Amino acid sequence: MATAAFDSDAVRPAYDVSKDFDIEKSIKPNSHAVDSSSQDGYKTDESERFQDGVQRVRAITEIWNKQTLIAMFIFLYLIEFVAFLQNAVDASLNLWITSDFGRHGLLNVGSVMSTALAGCIPLATSKFIDIFGRVEGFFLMLLIVLVGMALKAACNNVETYVAGHVLYWAGHIGVLYVTDVMAADITSLKNRMIIFTINGTPRIASTFAGPAIANIFLERGNWRWAFGTFIFVFIACSLPATGIMIFMYRKAKAAGIIHKEKLNRTVMQSISYYFIQFDVVGIILIMAAFCCFLLPFSLNAYAPNAWETPYIIAMIVLGILLFPVFVFWEAKLTPVPFLPWKYLKERTIIGSCLLYGVMFISIFIWNAYFQSYLLVVHRQSVVHAGYILNSFSLASSTFSPLVAWFISWSGNFKWTAYTGVPIVILGTALLIPFRTPNTNPGVIAFTQVLVGLGTGIFSTCAQLAVMVPVTHQEIAAVNAIWGLFGSFGSSIGYAIAGALWNNILPAQLYERLPEASKVNATLIFGDIKEQLVFLDGTPERNAVVGAYQHVMRLMVITGVCLVPFCMASIYLWKNINVRKLEEEKGKQTKGTVF
Repeated sequence: MATAAFDSDAVRPAYDVSKDFDIEKSIKPNSHAVDSSSQDGYKTDESERFQDGVQRVRAITEIWNKQTLIAMFIFLYLIEFVAFLQNAVDASLNLWITSDFGRHGLLNVGSVMSTALAGCIPLATSKFIDIFGRVEGFFLMLLIVLVGMALKAACNNVETYVAGHVLYWAGHIGVLYVTDVMAADITSLKNRMIIFTINGTPRIASTFAGPAIANIFLERGNWRWAFGTFIFVFIACSLPATGIMIFMYRKAKAAGIIHKEKLNRTVMQSISYYFIQFDVVGIILIMAAFCCFLLPFSLNAYAPNAWETPYIIAMIVLGILLFPVFVFWEAKLTPVPFLPWKYLKERTIIGSCLLYGVMFISIFIWNAYFQSYLLVVHRQSVVHAGYILNSFSLASSTFSPLVAWFISWSGNFKWTAYTGVPIVILGTALLIPFRTPNTNPGVIAFTQVLVGLGTGIFSTCAQLAVMVPVTHQEIAAVNAIWGLFGSFGSSIGYAIAGALWNNILPAQLYERLPEASKVNATLIFGDIKEQLVFLDGTPERNAVVGAYQHVMRLMVITGVCLVPFCMASIYLWKNINVRKLEEEKGKQTKGTVF
């Protein structure tokens, strides 16, 4: 590519807007002295102090060569390939496993909990990998993935399965997050999204392979081995990349590039120090706030008195109250915030995070139960439903590298992001007239391609935008904040979908079923297998299809109405040309990078 280059010169980091903290007077992470201005108000500095984890990776990139860099890109790609493939298999199995336990309606509960937790995990992980190192953080996330998959493989009830799914998803997001940070460490700003989007292309293969693999395990009647198998595959494919990082770290240490000071802390002093550094209180507050607020929308249908149940009301009230408590804690009380508040005032960061969150709210409102809709209304097989559903990811993964290349060539990401708005509106809105059983499956897949293309443009531009104002030290943290908005956007989308599904569908189903079948309405609602047994043309079949169509229409309309907020989020961004910015001010990263 004309714009791609391997840069081995060590230049000063760019884009800082902060000032030094006196390390003797504050335990907050040291920021950076401002000495000059860059375009649109961004600043640069001559000297910068980095935490140990960042120093390690900067030392590694300073001593490795071009061949090692290429090998690292390949092995990071391998990790992402396995992670996406496992996720596609997992997504295809979820509804069948919850139906096995007679709790198909609870399909989104684990999703709400897992996405809320997954949004918080990178916040702590960003601190961990900045303090201890990228490899250490990766191994921790990998362990969480493996424990989650082991619980899912061994579960005997839906509660254990949901618990395993929460752990698996948190670890899955963590693994992808750490690999993204590693990729950011070894790329320049203008080329970064090329690597990020290439690392997302395994979704293309997982679109076809995931549902097919899931179907094999379903046909053989042992979905548990789907999780057991990937435990071993995940471990094997993670070793090469981590091996390179460990080897190069030891090489840098032997060369005297890395100097680690010995700290004379007691055990209690260390516990207290890291408790503050990781902002454990803040993470607990924000996770509890979102879980308490969002879960009642999915659980109320199973509560004794629905919305009038005391614990449902209490959870919502508690969740609402915890949000301002979290904000107050971060603004006034915590010694070490996730990010210095001056970055959160930066409009490009704010707009990028809002775009990512609103995008996922809009999508998951109708996407949460879209696979069930395809299976029941359109009578698609597990494999074909998976293909249609995953064509969203297929389009996003296919076109995103082209978008990234265009940004690298032109340097512009704001006006590029605007082009995604009409595409997402069209793709989502077309689902309204095409929700009937006689609609050609290819037409439905086309709508998913449109939405995937539009959101691929959104996410590529937004992730670059959030990294423009910061230095190498803040890359991990700002990506964690950005991912937090995406996870919580997903949670809100799932919660709204669950509220619509669990409150409207049962009533619609009961109303449409013939009198003789009304007694089985709850059973039919709770098990997708029961919904599939009815023959075409029967009153029961018509009742199920009609109920699905009614709820899907409401979901899609709600999703479309949120897309204009994406345009408003992009409007907040500063119009920065990253190519010119990097040419004038140098790279964020150091050493031999892409």
